[in-house]
Amino acid sequence: MKTQKYSVNQHLIETILAWVKSGEIAIPEIQRPFVWDTSKVRDLMDSLYQGYPIGYLIAWKNPNVRLKDGHSAEGKKILIDGQQRVTALTAAILGQKIINKEYKRTRIKISFQPIEERFEVFNTAIEKDSHWFPDISILFQPETNLFTVVNDYCSKNPEVSQELIFNRFDLLKKLITKQIGLIDLDSDLDIEVVTEIFIRINSQGVVLSQADFAMSKIASNELYNGSIIRKSIDYFCHLAVAPEFYNIISEIDTEFSVSEYFKKMSWLKEENDDIYDPDYTDLLRVAFTSEFNRGRLSDLVSLLSGRNFETRSFEDVIAKQSFEKLENGILNFINETNFKRFVMIIRAAGFVSSSLIRSQNALNFAYIVYLKLRALNYNQAEIGSYVRRWFVMSVLTGRYSGSPESVFDFDIKNISSKPFKEFLQNVESAELSEAFWDFSLVQSLDTSVSSSPFFNVYLASQVRSNDKGFLSRDISIDDLITHMGDIHHVFPKEYLKRNGLKRSNYNQIANYVYMQSEINIKIGSKSPKDYFAELLKQCNGSKLKYGSIDKLEMLEKNLKENCIPKSIFEMDFNNYEQFLNERRKLISMKIRDYYFNL
Repeated sequence: MKTQKYSVNQHLIETILAWVKSGEIAIPEIQRPFVWDTSKVRDLMDSLYQGYPIGYLIAWKNPNVRLKDGHSAEGKKILIDGQQRVTALTAAILGQKIINKEYKRTRIKISFQPIEERFEVFNTAIEKDSHWFPDISILFQPETNLFTVVNDYCSKNPEVSQELIFNRFDLLKKLITKQIGLIDLDSDLDIEVVTEIFIRINSQGVVLSQADFAMSKIASNELYNGSIIRKSIDYFCHLAVAPEFYNIISEIDTEFSVSEYFKKMSWLKEENDDIYDPDYTDLLRVAFTSEFNRGRLSDLVSLLSGRNFETRSFEDVIAKQSFEKLENGILNFINETNFKRFVMIIRAAGFVSSSLIRSQNALNFAYIVYLKLRALNYNQAEIGSYVRRWFVMSVLTGRYSGSPESVFDFDIKNISSKPFKEFLQNVESAELSEAFWDFSLVQSLDTSVSSSPFFNVYLASQVRSNDKGFLSRDISIDDLITHMGDIHHVFPKEYLKRNGLKRSNYNQIANYVYMQSEINIKIGSKSPKDYFAELLKQCNGSKLKYGSIDKLEMLEKNLKENCIPKSIFEMDFNNYEQFLNERRKLISMKIRDYYFNL
């Protein structure tokens, strides 16, 4: 029989709030935005007043850590589910300020209408209506006298029954004596078990990631800079997306704004590049993997708790070292030189727009490769080439699309134990054989999905080669992707529809090109055979009709850059499938040449 690894108990609301105030329960999200609408806070108060259940809270106890002097430091309870509800309770009942979605510290006042027993979020109309008690938190303050509140209310509303108002306010005051369920998870549970329990208990089926647990562990640690490390992760990720948030941090978090961390990320206030906008999971994963040479974030949770994997005990020295290593990994991640050089490397591979990047984990591991090779003192030229090739290889093979953590773990251990060139060549031999280029990639290009990673790599190869748009003399693929271009069809869509083809047939990657809209409009719904006949005329001195290509060798060069088979000059609807097959092979060959020249 398996031992139950958690306990379920009912506690008074006031007990939970007292634990939060004393720090016995740590709310790791306390410095993050409160995402509930104020109306949900109102509804929570109404549910408690009416005696309706408001769900369970789930707490996971930090392990007791063995200190250097032999004593044991008892761990706190980390609230891993119910953070928004508890924050709502502290806001409405204790009157504490919350940090809203704009990261500004503000009050949420909940008002009460005792005659109708209604709750509402405080507003100017309520302020002018004497029938409303504007802020229920006043009622829960220790110095508040219930009789005084009732007398004051009745003096403003003489028509109401004093007894009725007293009973209603007394009922409201007893709200904190209502019970809420608390599920206490044992400290020695593996993170996978905790995750499973969380998912099974949580009625909304919200998946709590291992990064969430790690963030909770970081934020609840008071010994090793946990709070400021946690803020650094959150603030960096927010600044990467919204540089204007810099001034808000300066205003609302004066303690953090004078820290070294804030200085080290201040460069982001002028940064608008969106090639790599990491969230906290990305930052944690990269910092952890590059610094600890491990790929599973569950290991980070254990290490931050002081876990000794050999003795299965928890030791303060391990927790201390783990926080120091993580802090170093985060500082390496947010370092301006590291971050900007990495983004430049990705751009140099032709990925000039975030629209071309669909695998965040491929990007994450490419940054890990960069940080790792830099720490191993590889020269910049080698680092650039290796990072580009690893990233493109990862995208082409979907290396991190299945079980990324196990692959991260495998890859980082190999990078740490052998020369990178040797490991890369081993991977290329296994994943990028001739069969891949001749058959597998060609088959993968048989799709209508324009966001396909294979099509994106092809476009990146065109950018890197400085290729021009289809039938353009001066406008590059780079310009079309980043500024003004649209994807159009070599065999016009209307032409193929008129001949009975369905969407999945005419919307094929092998029929897509980046082309100036004005050229596409001129082509209209003509067959390639027809509009290429006119192109040949303009290359022989006739009036320009499609773009400004006026020489045959220029046209042939443009077709080669865009992987258009030479047979296009004679093609119509009957040759469409032949065209698709020929172009898929040409695209695959272009990607292969591009890859081995990275």
